[in-house]
Amino acid sequence: MAPRAMDANKQDEAHIRQSPERERRRWPRDVQSDSAAPPTAPALVPLSFSTLDLAPKDQFPAWQAHVAPLVELRLPDNKSLDDGFPAVHTAWNLGGMLIVEQRTPAHSYVRSAAKLRSSSIDHWYVVLPHNGRSWTEVDRRVAEGQPGKLEIRSLGYPFRGRTTDSESLILYLPRDLFADAAATLDRNNNSILSGNFANLLIDYIDSIVTRLRSLTADDLPRIVNATRSMIIACLAPLAENAAAAEQLASVALMERARRYVQNNLDAARLTPDSMCRALGVSRSRLYQLFEPSGGVLHYIQSRRLMAAHVALSDPADSRRIVQIAEAFGFSSAANFSRAFSKEFGYSPREGRRTTVLPRPAHFVSLGEHEKASSFEGWLKALGS
Repeated sequence: MAPRAMDANKQDEAHIRQSPERERRRWPRDVQSDSAAPPTAPALVPLSFSTLDLAPKDQFPAWQAHVAPLVELRLPDNKSLDDGFPAVHTAWNLGGMLIVEQRTPAHSYVRSAAKLRSSSIDHWYVVLPHNGRSWTEVDRRVAEGQPGKLEIRSLGYPFRGRTTDSESLILYLPRDLFADAAATLDRNNNSILSGNFANLLIDYIDSIVTRLRSLTADDLPRIVNATRSMIIACLAPLAENAAAAEQLASVALMERARRYVQNNLDAARLTPDSMCRALGVSRSRLYQLFEPSGGVLHYIQSRRLMAAHVALSDPADSRRIVQIAEAFGFSSAANFSRAFSKEFGYSPREGRRTTVLPRPAHFVSLGEHEKASSFEGWLKALGS
C-alpha cells in the first residue's frame, strides 16, 4: 500500500479511537445545508400472505388462488379441506429478483402446458429447503429436494411434483438476467446443486434474508448481480471452475465482512485488525476487498454514521446526541459532529429533527402500484 494511503488510514483510525477525555467538548455550531437530502431508510416492504386466520375449510382454496399464476395444487389423498392448510408466504421485491419465505403443508403441484400457454411468466427459480422434502419431474427426470441442497428450475417448462410439510426460501429471477448464460441454465434445468459452490451460495442467500429489513435501495442491484454471478458459478463447467471459485469466494467473503461490520457497529475496537482476525484474512486482502467501497475505515465510519442517523431520527430514542455517538464508536463529540455534517450535509442536531423517509426500489405511479401490489403483479413485472 502507498505511504500516503497508509497515512490516511492511520489518521482515520486515530479519529475513531480518540481519548475519552475529550468527550465533553462543546458541540460545534450546526452546519446549515438546504440541498442535502436525508439518508434513506430500508427500501423493502414485504408482501405477506397467510391462511392462518381463515377457517380450515377455506385455507386451501385461498392458497390455491394465491399461487394460481404459477401452479395448480392438490391435497394429498388422505387429506380434505376440513383438515385445513395453514400456509405462510412472505415476498420481498428487490427489483431484479424476488425472495420468498414460504411454509406449507404437504401437497402436490403441476405447472402444465396449458398453464404455460396462458402465462407470460418464464422466470428461473431457485429453491433452498430448510426442512421437508420434495420430488419434481421435468421430462421424466425427477429431482429430489432436501435441506442443504439447492434446486434450480425454469417456469418456462412444464413440471409436476409433490412435497412434504416444508419451509423454504425461493428466489425468482427473470430469464433475461441470464441472457449471456442461457445455454448453461437450460442445460441444468431441474437440477439439484450441491458441493462447495452450492454451500457458499446457500450461506449467501441466508445472509441476505437476515438483512432484508435493513437493505437500502442502493444495495439491491448489487445483491441481484452478485446472486446472478454465484448461480452461474455453481453451474459453470469444470474448466471454468477456478475463475468461478475465486469470484464466488470473493462475493461470499465480502458478505461476511459486511455482516461483521453491521453486527459490531457498537464495538469500541472495530478496526481492520479485528476484522482480519474475525474473517481470517490478511490486511492486504481486506483492503483489496473494500477498495470499491472507499476503503475499510471509510466503510466502517459510513455504516456507523448511518446507524447513528437512524437512532437520532427515531422519536422513540431519547438518548442524548453524545450518548448515541458513543454507542456507535465515536469517542469525540467534535469528530462525530464533523463527520456527520460531512456525510449528510447537516448537523446531528438537525438530524434529530429529520425523519428518515423510505425510498422505494423503483418508482411506480399510484395506478401501477395498485396493479403491482400483489404477488402475481410482482411476478409479471419482474425484470421489466
